[in-house]
Amino acid sequence: MQASSRRIYRVLGETVRAKRKKFRLSQEQLAEKADLTRNYIGDIERAEKKITLETLAKLAKALKCRVRDLAWDI
Repeated sequence: MQASSRRIYRVLGETVRAKRKKFRLSQEQLAEKADLTRNYIGDIERAEKKITLETLAKLAKALKCRVRDLAWDI
């Protein structure tokens, strides 16, 4: 992954983690709400996985925000 791509996924992961903590959700709880696995949530937050727009939309819905709110700082 190129440095610019890593930055995108790092910022996205940090944003997902911040929103999750704001709602006082565990990774497991967020995973359940978004129909994902806890391991995948952890991978996203640590920028270890690339995610699709579909996954981003699931996370936004689970976190009660818009996709652009998760991707704002990218």
